[in-house]
Amino acid sequence: MWKQYKPMIRRNPSAPTRRCALVAVLPLLLLCAAPAFPQSVDPSDPGVAREIGDRFGPGASGPYVARNGMVSTASHQATMAALETLRAGGNAFDAAAVAQFVLNVTEPYASGIGGGAFLVLYDAETGKVRNIDGREEAPRGFHADSFRDADGKLVPFNERITGGHSVGVPGTLAAMAHLLENYGTIRLAEALEPAIRIAREGFIVTEPFARNIRSHVERLSLYPASARLFFRPDGTPLQAGDRFRNPDFADTLERIAWEGLSAFYEGEIAEDIVKTVREDTRRPGLLTLEDLANYRPVEREPVSVRYRGYDVYGMNLPSSGGITLGLMLNLLEASDFAEAPPFRADSIHRMADAQNLAFADRNRYLGDADFVDVPSQGLLDKHYAKERAELLETERALPTSAPFGVPPGAPVARADATSAPEPVSTTHFTVVDRDRNVASVTTTIEQHFGSGLVVPGRGFLLNNELTDFDAEALDEDGNPVPNAPDGERKTRRTALGDAAETEGGKRPRSSMTPTIVLRDGKPRFALGSPGGSQIIGITLNVLLNLVDHDMDVQAAINAPRAIARNGPLELEAPLFRDRELREELERRGFTVRDAQAIGSVQAIEIGEDGWLRGAADPRREGLAVGY
Repeated sequence: MWKQYKPMIRRNPSAPTRRCALVAVLPLLLLCAAPAFPQSVDPSDPGVAREIGDRFGPGASGPYVARNGMVSTASHQATMAALETLRAGGNAFDAAAVAQFVLNVTEPYASGIGGGAFLVLYDAETGKVRNIDGREEAPRGFHADSFRDADGKLVPFNERITGGHSVGVPGTLAAMAHLLENYGTIRLAEALEPAIRIAREGFIVTEPFARNIRSHVERLSLYPASARLFFRPDGTPLQAGDRFRNPDFADTLERIAWEGLSAFYEGEIAEDIVKTVREDTRRPGLLTLEDLANYRPVEREPVSVRYRGYDVYGMNLPSSGGITLGLMLNLLEASDFAEAPPFRADSIHRMADAQNLAFADRNRYLGDADFVDVPSQGLLDKHYAKERAELLETERALPTSAPFGVPPGAPVARADATSAPEPVSTTHFTVVDRDRNVASVTTTIEQHFGSGLVVPGRGFLLNNELTDFDAEALDEDGNPVPNAPDGERKTRRTALGDAAETEGGKRPRSSMTPTIVLRDGKPRFALGSPGGSQIIGITLNVLLNLVDHDMDVQAAINAPRAIARNGPLELEAPLFRDRELREELERRGFTVRDAQAIGSVQAIEIGEDGWLRGAADPRREGLAVGY
C-alpha cells in the first residue's frame, strides 16, 4: 500500500537528515508574474520564430553567474521557488521537486502530476550519477491492437492524442517523492507548499501561455473541466494579462501533503482519475485502480560515454535519449567533425549524418528494456561506432533513410520500425546547489495539454503518453517492433525468439535526454530540452557547442540548430536563411527544411573556477538565476 510505500532501493545512507524549512516565497514569486527576461516567445508561431531567429548566436546574451547555487527552468515562478529552496538550506534535489510542482501550476500544459518524468542526478556525497525513471506506463489491459477502431482500422494520430484511451499511468509524483525520500532533505509536504500558494493566489497569464490555450481551444472545449480551467467565465480562452488561479489543484496538493502518496495512487484522487479516463465519452480508456496502485518509480543505471575527455551521462531506457545521444557522440568522435568550422556545410553535414545513423539504430532496436532485448552495450561500443562512421562522407549525404547497423549482441530478428510521432511540448529544468549536487530533469504530459482531460475537481491534466508507442505492433514479416504496446500478458522477447511472461506495464519509448557531463569526475554541465524526438539532436547541438566549439553556456544555447532524424535536415532560421549554405547542403543530397525555433534548453555550467553559469533558452519563456 502507498501509505507503507517503500522505494525500490534502500534509502541512501549518506543522504543528510532533514534540515531545511522552506520560507514563505509568495511575495518574491509574485514579483516574477510579469516576466522581463528573456523575451517570451512561442516556437510554434512562425512570425515569432523569425523574430527571435535574429537574436540567435554568440553574444546575444550572457549567462547568469553565481557562486552558491543555480536554477534554470522554463518558468520564472518555478525558478524563483527553487532558488528560495536552495537559499533556505535545501539541496538540489529538494529544489528540483519544488520546481516540478510549481511548473505544474505555471506550465500546466507541459508537465505535472498527471504525467511522467526522467531524472538524471549527480550525488556529490558519493560522486555517482543516478537515474530515476518516472515514465508513465501502459495499463495492464492495453494491447497491440489498442490503436485500432471496431473495424480494425488504425485510428489517425490526431484523433488518438485526445481522450481517456491515450492516458498512461502517471509517474511524476511518485518519482518526486522517491527523489525526496532518498536524496532530499525536506518532506513532500514542504516541497508542495510553493505550488499550493501559487495555485491558490494565482499569477498573471503571459502571451505564450495564452497562445498555447488558443492553439488547443478545440480539444479543451470537448471537456467541461478543461474549459472551466483554461477559459474565461464567458467561454472565451484566457488572455495575456488575466489572472490564472487553480484552487482545485491547490486542494489536491494539500490533500497529498496531508495524506501522502496514497491519496493519489489509491485514494479518492485515484478514483477520480480512473473515472475520468474510463467514462470519457469520446475515447474511453483502460486505466484501473490496480494500475495506479501498482505503479513504482525505478532507479536505473545511467547511460554513459566518454567524448573528448568528458564523461557524458544520460537517461537509460525506456528513454532512448541517453543511448542515441551517446551513439551520435561516438560517431562524431570517430570522424573528422572536430576539424570542420562550426555552422558551415562540412560540420553540419557530419553532424546531420551522425544523427541519421543513430536514429536508424534507435528505431530498429530501442524500446522498454524490461520487455524487449536491447543491445545497449553494442550500440555504445567504440569499435561499432568506428565501423558505422565509415559511412560518413564529406561530399555526399547519406540516403534519405539511412541504414541501421548490426551492433554486437543485436537480436537475430527485429523489425525495422519508424519512430512514433512525439509532440514538441514537455519541459526541462536544471539545478545545482552549494555542495555541487546536480539535478537534470525532463518532465512531460506529452502533447501540449496532454490528453485534454482535466480531472474534474482536481485541477490537473492527464497525459496522452500511450501515443508514444508505435501504432503498428508488427512489421510486414510479422516481427514485433520494440516500441509496440503489449497486452495483458506482458512478454519479454529474447534474441532467440522465445518469450517469458512478466508483470507490470510496459513504458513507451521516449526521446527525453536529461544530461549531466563530468570532467575528471566532477560535474561540468547539466542540460536538457523539450522538443519530442528533436530533443536528442537539440541536446547534441548544445553539447557540441560547449565541448567542440568552446562557447559559454548561454551562447551554446542561443546558437542556431541543425536537426536530423533519419529524414530531412531541419535548420533553424539563421542557418536556413543562409542561401549559400542551404544550396551547398542540397547539392550534397540533403533535403533541407526550415525548422523555425527548436526546443528550449535550460542549462548550467559548473566552472573549474568555482563559479556557476546558468542559461535559459530565448526560444521559450525561462529564467536562470543563482545566488
